[in-house]
Amino acid sequence: MSVSNPAELSATVAHAAELLREKRIALLTGAGISTDSGIPAYRGEGARTRSDPMTIQTYLGDEAARRRYWVGGHLGWRAFASAEPNAGHIALAQLEAAGTVSGVITQNVDGLHLRAGSSHVIEVHGTMRRVLCLRCGQVFDRRDVAVQIEELNPWITVPENVALAPDGDVLPESTEGFIVPACTVCGGMLKPDVVFFGEYVPQDRFRAAESLLRSSSALIVAGSSLVVNSGVRLVERARRRNIPLIIVNREPTRADAWAHVTIAAGTSDVLPALQELLS
Repeated sequence: MSVSNPAELSATVAHAAELLREKRIALLTGAGISTDSGIPAYRGEGARTRSDPMTIQTYLGDEAARRRYWVGGHLGWRAFASAEPNAGHIALAQLEAAGTVSGVITQNVDGLHLRAGSSHVIEVHGTMRRVLCLRCGQVFDRRDVAVQIEELNPWITVPENVALAPDGDVLPESTEGFIVPACTVCGGMLKPDVVFFGEYVPQDRFRAAESLLRSSSALIVAGSSLVVNSGVRLVERARRRNIPLIIVNREPTRADAWAHVTIAAGTSDVLPALQELLS
């Protein structure tokens, strides 16, 4: 059932809580859980359009595109770093602390679940906190790479030198002259530890997500439209076991027909309400 008014929302949340009571709950979260923290989603209401998402093939093979990515990515990372967990993230951390939530599988790379206090978090698409060298495998803290970028390109810290595109992305006047950071160990190419379009989710991460789901007796999908295949595969595993499946998302998802309850509302409203009912 979906939600059309506040009374129906309360009744639907209460019904979901009854199905979840005494269960060990796994969470699968997407971009919709972080919109109330100021991080735009890529789909649905208020989403920003991505007409040319960066693919791994373009990143590796096109120096100009890679330079453009690092300019925009550096300023975008600053927005990620300044975002704070919202009520939805905090509710899940509290449910985990109470022993109700077994862990969070997230498609997000913003790190907000960890900052909210969740301890068992599987970041299937990676994290913006780390940067990898594709040649020697060295791992860097993103903050250290940011320092390197600003030392190499001091102009990038001057706000008037950078304009925002209508879709919320960063659109510099020009990327000419921008020096892309390199590995300080071997001089190799750096890449944020995130899964680009055209890349597969690393098998060890997906197996960890499957293990978490197997150890749980219910699944909540929160803030994901389930467009990405890795999310659908996990939901399919829950469906095969016929465990309670609750979907909380403002827009329809690919798995609504499988759900025991669908709640068409914001995660910052629904997850705290569930947390209160399940405490």
